[in-house]
Amino acid sequence: MRKRILIVEDDVNLSAIVRENLVFEGFEVDFVRDGGAALAKVHDFRPDLVVLDVMLPGMNGFDICTQLRRHATTPILMVSARGQKPDRIRGLNLGADDYITKPFELDELLARINAILRRSRPTTDILVLGDIRVDFVSCVARRGKVPIHLTHREFSLLKYLSERPGQVVSRDDLLRDVWEYPDPGITRAVDHAVNRLRTKIEPDPQQPRYIHTAVGVGYLMTPEGVSAP
Repeated sequence: MRKRILIVEDDVNLSAIVRENLVFEGFEVDFVRDGGAALAKVHDFRPDLVVLDVMLPGMNGFDICTQLRRHATTPILMVSARGQKPDRIRGLNLGADDYITKPFELDELLARINAILRRSRPTTDILVLGDIRVDFVSCVARRGKVPIHLTHREFSLLKYLSERPGQVVSRDDLLRDVWEYPDPGITRAVDHAVNRLRTKIEPDPQQPRYIHTAVGVGYLMTPEGVSAP
């Protein structure tokens, strides 16, 4: 499943180099040049990690980190030419997950990104949907004591959605991350799979309580079994 990285850096050449290398490593990458754009992009792009420069025009990286921590738990790797101990401590105290000083080697940056993602990666081993219990470790699903047959793809789809509760997941993301299609293209594979899954886990597939359609975008899960936001 491809992870999203947002680069917040006003040095266009540096951000282009970092982006190119991260894309080569299999990440989906976007970048912005200032703090205001960063806050909006985090909301729209929903990155798994933000590579955040400290010295930016307008709102600096410390201010952005403070703002992000008020609304999100997205991991943050701060980057700065200011390598003094007080700056590193300030960044970490504001909620950054790590701090790297310019100039840096790309392999060190990549190693720090992977380390943060390993620590912060959300995982779901057990999912409970009303009277249904899904064990993703043993790949067993039951309604009460009655087994529910789920295919490998259906387990993967259910797990992917359950690890993003209340979050709209696009069809393209599902095709890339669950189906592992390098180029999603035009296909109804996701819609057909969701419809089959609903018949197995929803009390009423025509009025779903757990897997909802975000019209024109994709799907979202509400494990608590409520109407879609």
